[in-house]
Amino acid sequence: MNDDVVWPDDLFADLDRTGPVPLYFQISNRLEAAIRDGRIPAGSRLETEIGIGQRLGLSRPTVRRAIQELVGKGLLVRRRGVGTQVVHGQVTRQVELTSLYEDLQSSQHEPGTTVLAHEVVPAPEKVAESLGVDPGTDVLFVRRRRSSDGVPVAIMENYLPSAYADITTDQLESRGLYQILRARGVTIRVAKQRIGARREERDEADLLEVDKGSPVLTMERVAYDATGRAVEFGQHCYRPDTYTFETTLIAK
Repeated sequence: MNDDVVWPDDLFADLDRTGPVPLYFQISNRLEAAIRDGRIPAGSRLETEIGIGQRLGLSRPTVRRAIQELVGKGLLVRRRGVGTQVVHGQVTRQVELTSLYEDLQSSQHEPGTTVLAHEVVPAPEKVAESLGVDPGTDVLFVRRRRSSDGVPVAIMENYLPSAYADITTDQLESRGLYQILRARGVTIRVAKQRIGARREERDEADLLEVDKGSPVLTMERVAYDATGRAVEFGQHCYRPDTYTFETTLIAK
């Protein structure tokens, strides 16, 4: 095993190989319990399916099905070039006026940020329309990769009016965008948001550590302050195996 693979010695000591409960189900349940109670911590890598099968004397399809059960629950992710890695579970985000950084913190995940771009650019037509400025007006463009417990979760592209061009990369790496704006006296009151899905594009597969052509969730948002002025236009994409949106519907 690799040094960073954590595996309790007694985890599979009592597998019932002759009873009615399928072996894949027993393996999945034991792994899930060990992940949830911290015996296998977030960030740990599991052995390969072949390695686990050889050590437990099980077939690879049995091990694969057990692993897939936990991938489906958001407790494990398959990372290209890394293998199967433990996470705390899918990030479930309420469709509310919060930032991903704050959502990760509130759900006991450790957020991480890599700033990929930070520059003043002429506003494209769609951005200008969303922010209520003329096309070509200077705006701050920021592109970031957000991770949760070391696992890539999202790529976020934001455009802000030039009044916020002094926001620094250091601030963006240590805090959420809405936290930064609130510290400057901005109160975000309303947002228009669109959620969708598409295939990964450009460098997104590499940044999110997924296969080429993989699906991603998308969110587009325009946020407005208490005066009705647009303060942010964002276009984000998310790994669907680590992230979900949640909303409550109420009948009138």
